[in-house]
Amino acid sequence: MRVAVAGAGAFGIKHLDALQRIDDVEIVAVVSRRLDQAREVAQHYGATLATTDLHDVLERADVDAVILATPTQLHAEQSVATMRAGKHVQVEIPLADSWADAQHVAEVQSETGLVCMVGHTRRFNPSHQWLHQRIMAGDDSVLQMDVQTYFFRRTNMNALGQPRSWTDNLLWHHAAHTVDLFAYQSGEPVVVAHALAGPINEELGIPMDMSIQLRSSSGKICTLSLSFNNEGPLGTFFRYICQNGTYIARYDDLINGRDEVIDVSKVAVSMDGIELQDREFLSAIAAGREPNGSVHSVLDCYRVLGQLDEQLKA
Repeated sequence: MRVAVAGAGAFGIKHLDALQRIDDVEIVAVVSRRLDQAREVAQHYGATLATTDLHDVLERADVDAVILATPTQLHAEQSVATMRAGKHVQVEIPLADSWADAQHVAEVQSETGLVCMVGHTRRFNPSHQWLHQRIMAGDDSVLQMDVQTYFFRRTNMNALGQPRSWTDNLLWHHAAHTVDLFAYQSGEPVVVAHALAGPINEELGIPMDMSIQLRSSSGKICTLSLSFNNEGPLGTFFRYICQNGTYIARYDDLINGRDEVIDVSKVAVSMDGIELQDREFLSAIAAGREPNGSVHSVLDCYRVLGQLDEQLKA
């Protein structure tokens, strides 16, 4: 499988590292907004092409698939362009920053029949997979999820502490993880959604604090708190209150309500969620099937985010 990666920032590097651990994958090209960065990263990972223009990649016959780890505002447009060029695409979360754009990407996937997958990594983290397997086996069910997503980002910095050329978004990016995961783990659509936002940051032009409430069709609930003003600890903490137990997940660590560690090391072939989602992407292409995290399987998340966006604007 010949793969190009667009975006050489923090998550582009995570994907490149993951691809190197997967058999029968060739990294063909690296795209970055800075040519010097593209060349440096391409050389490190053995790619033959370094460029600042995604279209240079889309015109090549030796590229089967593209992973987009580019700014949020480009995701929908670049996903459509990639599929129009006949390439399979995995786009990092979020799929889009509007409901209309998300629907458009799904429509183009249906037209082309190509694999279009969205990087909803929480579906793949072993901690969440472990619980999902229990739920699918009928051994448990979610009653309530309580989630905290906390960062300290009062300036445009990425996960590596490097300057960003774009502004991150609590709703369309970080809330997307939990909105999708709640529906995925509960097995039900979200039918009620409410949001409140704190003051707009004058420099960044976005709210830095947000609270979201969700309810599924049978009455399961989720409460999500998000902040770019939190000085620590950083990251996302998930509390699952279930019919037969309580579980707390933070990335790949999982404990139960009695503070006992649950071993999730055998859940999948890797403990790296990014690697697992990349494996799913490439496997779906090879098998000609719809992947877990396909644009259609996550689309309802963006319907909910669109509703919340309208509430906040109002």
